[in-house]
Amino acid sequence: MSPHYLKPGRYEAVLVHRPLAWLARRGIRLYGLSELAVRGRKSGAWRTTPVNPLSHAGERYLVAPRGHTQWVRNLREAGNGELRSGRRRTDRFTATELPDAEKPEVLRAYLKRWGWEVGRFFDGVNAKSSDEELLAAAHKHPVFRITVHEEPA
Repeated sequence: MSPHYLKPGRYEAVLVHRPLAWLARRGIRLYGLSELAVRGRKSGAWRTTPVNPLSHAGERYLVAPRGHTQWVRNLREAGNGELRSGRRRTDRFTATELPDAEKPEVLRAYLKRWGWEVGRFFDGVNAKSSDEELLAAAHKHPVFRITVHEEPA
Protein backbone atom coordinates (compact mmCIF):
# COMPACT_ATOMS: atom_id res chain seq x y z
CA MET A 1 0.00 0.00 0.00
CA SER A 2 1.45 3.36 -1.00
CA PRO A 3 1.43 6.16 1.57
CA HIS A 4 -1.57 8.48 1.50
CA TYR A 5 -0.81 12.00 0.24
CA LEU A 6 -3.17 14.66 -1.06
CA LYS A 7 -1.16 17.07 -3.16
CA PRO A 8 -2.53 20.61 -3.34
CA GLY A 9 -3.85 21.73 -6.70
CA ARG A 10 -2.28 24.65 -8.54
CA TYR A 11 -4.95 27.15 -7.47
CA GLU A 12 -4.87 26.01 -3.86
CA ALA A 13 -1.09 26.35 -3.80
CA VAL A 14 -1.25 29.87 -5.21
CA LEU A 15 -4.34 31.15 -3.39
CA VAL A 16 -3.95 29.42 -0.01
CA HIS A 17 -0.50 27.97 0.65
CA ARG A 18 1.63 30.82 -0.61
CA PRO A 19 -0.29 33.46 1.37
CA LEU A 20 -0.19 31.30 4.52
CA ALA A 21 3.56 30.74 4.11
CA TRP A 22 4.02 34.48 3.56
CA LEU A 23 2.13 35.28 6.77
CA ALA A 24 4.02 32.66 8.79
CA ARG A 25 7.40 33.97 7.56
CA ARG A 26 6.42 37.43 8.76
CA GLY A 27 5.36 36.27 12.19
CA ILE A 28 1.62 36.72 11.66
CA ARG A 29 0.18 33.78 13.56
CA LEU A 30 -3.42 33.25 12.48
CA TYR A 31 -5.04 30.70 14.79
CA GLY A 32 -1.61 29.51 15.98
CA LEU A 33 -0.07 29.22 12.51
CA SER A 34 3.69 28.61 12.64
CA GLU A 35 6.35 27.84 10.10
CA LEU A 36 7.93 24.40 10.41
CA ALA A 37 11.60 24.20 9.44
CA VAL A 38 13.20 20.80 8.99
CA ARG A 39 16.36 19.66 7.20
CA GLY A 40 15.79 17.98 3.86
CA ARG A 41 16.55 14.26 3.95
CA LYS A 42 18.62 14.39 0.75
CA SER A 43 19.95 17.95 0.51
CA GLY A 44 20.35 18.77 4.20
CA ALA A 45 19.01 22.25 3.40
CA TRP A 46 16.31 23.79 5.59
CA ARG A 47 12.81 23.24 4.18
CA THR A 48 9.85 25.22 5.50
CA THR A 49 6.09 24.90 5.43
CA PRO A 50 3.20 26.44 7.37
CA VAL A 51 1.74 24.16 10.08
CA ASN A 52 -0.84 24.29 12.86
CA PRO A 53 0.85 22.97 16.02
CA LEU A 54 -1.61 21.46 18.48
CA SER A 55 -1.38 21.74 22.27
CA HIS A 56 -3.38 18.93 23.85
CA ALA A 57 -3.32 17.32 27.31
CA GLY A 58 -0.05 19.02 28.23
CA GLU A 59 1.75 17.88 25.07
CA ARG A 60 2.42 19.46 21.68
CA TYR A 61 1.82 17.79 18.34
CA LEU A 62 2.20 18.24 14.62
CA VAL A 63 -0.49 16.57 12.53
CA ALA A 64 -0.21 16.03 8.76
CA PRO A 65 -3.76 16.48 7.43
CA ARG A 66 -2.63 15.85 3.84
CA GLY A 67 -0.90 12.60 4.74
CA HIS A 68 2.65 11.48 4.10
CA THR A 69 3.96 14.79 2.73
CA GLN A 70 7.54 15.82 2.08
CA TRP A 71 7.75 17.57 5.46
CA VAL A 72 6.62 14.33 7.13
CA ARG A 73 9.30 12.32 5.31
CA ASN A 74 11.95 14.90 6.17
CA LEU A 75 10.91 15.01 9.85
CA ARG A 76 11.00 11.21 10.08
CA GLU A 77 14.55 11.24 8.73
CA ALA A 78 15.82 14.23 10.73
CA GLY A 79 13.98 13.48 13.99
CA ASN A 80 14.00 17.17 14.90
CA GLY A 81 13.15 20.59 13.59
CA GLU A 82 12.18 24.12 14.47
CA LEU A 83 9.00 26.12 14.71
CA ARG A 84 9.43 29.69 13.59
CA SER A 85 7.46 32.89 13.77
CA GLY A 86 8.74 35.53 11.42
CA ARG A 87 12.53 35.62 11.44
CA ARG A 88 12.88 34.19 14.93
CA ARG A 89 12.92 30.59 15.97
CA THR A 90 10.25 30.05 18.61
CA ASP A 91 10.96 26.40 19.42
CA ARG A 92 13.63 23.83 18.61
CA PHE A 93 12.20 20.34 19.10
CA THR A 94 12.64 16.60 18.85
CA ALA A 95 9.81 14.70 17.14
CA THR A 96 8.44 11.27 17.97
CA GLU A 97 5.91 9.75 15.58
CA LEU A 98 2.86 8.25 17.25
CA PRO A 99 1.66 4.75 16.41
CA ASP A 100 -1.85 4.62 14.93
CA ALA A 101 -3.36 3.29 18.18
CA GLU A 102 -2.40 6.54 19.98
CA LYS A 103 -3.73 8.92 17.32
CA PRO A 104 -7.55 9.03 17.77
CA GLU A 105 -7.56 11.40 20.76
CA VAL A 106 -5.05 13.73 19.10
CA LEU A 107 -6.84 13.64 15.74
CA ARG A 108 -10.14 14.46 17.49
CA ALA A 109 -8.57 17.48 19.23
CA TYR A 110 -6.93 18.59 15.99
CA LEU A 111 -10.19 18.33 14.05
CA LYS A 112 -12.05 20.16 16.81
CA ARG A 113 -9.55 23.03 16.57
CA TRP A 114 -8.89 23.12 12.81
CA GLY A 115 -11.56 20.96 11.18
CA TRP A 116 -12.99 24.03 9.42
CA GLU A 117 -9.64 24.39 7.62
CA VAL A 118 -8.46 20.80 7.09
CA GLY A 119 -11.59 18.65 7.46
CA ARG A 120 -11.83 17.98 3.72
CA PHE A 121 -8.63 15.92 3.92
CA PHE A 122 -10.14 13.47 6.42
CA ASP A 123 -12.74 11.78 4.17
CA GLY A 124 -15.78 12.52 6.35
CA VAL A 125 -14.07 11.88 9.67
CA ASN A 126 -14.51 14.78 12.09
CA ALA A 127 -14.18 15.69 15.76
CA LYS A 128 -17.48 13.93 16.55
CA SER A 129 -16.45 10.65 14.88
CA SER A 130 -16.09 7.53 16.99
CA ASP A 131 -12.72 6.27 18.14
CA GLU A 132 -13.08 3.41 15.64
CA GLU A 133 -13.61 5.82 12.73
CA LEU A 134 -10.64 7.94 13.81
CA LEU A 135 -8.50 4.82 14.20
CA ALA A 136 -9.49 3.66 10.70
CA ALA A 137 -8.26 7.00 9.29
CA ALA A 138 -5.14 7.20 11.49
CA HIS A 139 -2.78 5.47 9.03
CA LYS A 140 -3.41 8.28 6.52
CA HIS A 141 -2.43 11.11 8.88
CA PRO A 142 1.00 11.05 10.54
CA VAL A 143 1.13 12.63 14.01
CA PHE A 144 4.32 13.69 15.80
CA ARG A 145 4.68 14.51 19.49
CA ILE A 146 7.15 17.36 19.73
CA THR A 147 9.41 17.86 22.72
CA VAL A 148 10.77 21.38 22.91
CA HIS A 149 14.44 21.81 23.82
CA GLU A 150 15.17 24.36 26.49
CA GLU A 151 17.60 26.98 25.21
CA PRO A 152 20.74 27.52 27.29
CA ALA A 153 20.76 30.76 29.30
